[in-house]
Amino acid sequence: MRVRRAEPGEEMAVAEVHVRAWLAAYRGLIDDDYLDNLRAEDRAAKHSFGAADASAPETLLAVEGDDVLGFVAFGPSRDTDTRDAGEIFALYIDPPCWNSGVGRLLMREARKHLRRRGFGEGTLWVLEGNEQAERFYRAEGWQPDGAEREEDPYGPIVTVRRFRRPL
Repeated sequence: MRVRRAEPGEEMAVAEVHVRAWLAAYRGLIDDDYLDNLRAEDRAAKHSFGAADASAPETLLAVEGDDVLGFVAFGPSRDTDTRDAGEIFALYIDPPCWNSGVGRLLMREARKHLRRRGFGEGTLWVLEGNEQAERFYRAEGWQPDGAEREEDPYGPIVTVRRFRRPL
């Protein structure tokens, strides 16, 4: 397994992992009808790789051969109260690869890239009730900072909690 930057043309492979992870992780947390209608084709249109803009999200893939096992997207924080922090926007692992070290490897690489960009602290947001993700992030040294918000990332309104950690 190795980690590398996502390249243009890999949007569908990333979207397929994204959808499979949502179906496995968010069942019971997000409306079943919404989850049942997720399509990788729709998700692929939301991804864009290879942008030259330094403020654009960067995406790293964990791959084995031609298979995408997971991905992490990150960049400067989007929150007005943490503008000096880097943010993990998304971390999704193909469900058969859960608990295999893929997530830890991607997080380590994302933190390294954010440090290189000059960030000393990181933030990320976790869907309320996603206990598996919270356990993972806490084991990685992330702690909730008390911030919560409602958002509708792709349709359903959900509550998310912010976590922080030094990079």
